[in-house]
Parts: sequence; C-alpha cells; structure tokens
Amino acid sequence: MNFLRSASSLALRPSSHILTRRAALPATSFAVRHLSDSTKKTIEDAVNNNKLVVFMKGTPDAPQCGFSRAVMQILTVQGVDMQNSLKSFNILADEELRSGIKEYSSWPTIPQVYINGEFVGGCDIMLNMHQSGELEKLLLKEGLVEPEAEENPRA
Repeated sequence: MNFLRSASSLALRPSSHILTRRAALPATSFAVRHLSDSTKKTIEDAVNNNKLVVFMKGTPDAPQCGFSRAVMQILTVQGVDMQNSLKSFNILADEELRSGIKEYSSWPTIPQVYINGEFVGGCDIMLNMHQSGELEKLLLKEGLVEPEAEENPRA
C-alpha cells in the first residue's frame, strides 16, 4: 500500500525528472505513411517535368473550392497561359494523391503551387506574392508570362 501511495504522489508532483522521462516516451508506436512509391513518382514527375503545377480541388475551368478558385484567378490575372503552361491535378478524384501531396510537401492545405520544381505555397502565399509583385517577377523569370509591352507615348 505504501508503494501505491508514493507512486501516485510522484505522479501528482511537478518534477523536471518525471516530465523529462515522460517527454522521452514515443507519442505513437508507428508512423502513418500516406505517400506510396507510385504516388510519389507521379508527383515528382509532374513537378520536375512542368514549369507550373497546381494540386487543387476541381479543375482550372471548374474549381471546387474558393481557395483553388482564387489561385486560378491570380494566375489568370498574371497572364499565365492556362491551356499550355499549367499542369493541374484534381486531388478530389484521387484520395491517395490528396493525402500524399500533403506529405510530399509537408504542407497541410490545398491548393499547392509548384513553379519550376519548387513548392511556392498555397492560396495565402500566392495572394501575398501577387499583391507584392513577387509573383509577377517569378513568373517572368521562369518564362511563364510575357513582359508587358511598354507604351510609347507620342510626343
């Protein structure tokens, strides 16, 4: 009985030693992996072989969430040729891709935009880059949009 009393009193007292021991214990005994080798290859091939890739809900012509719609509108306003420059994936059509892309990028939300093999971000980041002018610079640098023709004012 004394052992139980002393053990329970230890558990109730804050102690760095006890907390350290508890923190050292693993949270789970196994890790869940959503990204299969085939899905990883699909993502890597798309990202590495296309200048602009968007993993989104729906399609560019029919986005199925407001964030995906906003990213498509931003790209359109920027002047991206949506037919020839954009490779998109509807993650709603493939549950493995939906969970796998989040693991691949370590980013929890959709849409996800990749430019020239690099993860750029989602809707909020794209909106901020659009508003600051950074997105236009990046799209120009990567050849995804043409520079605007300067107007020649008549003298």
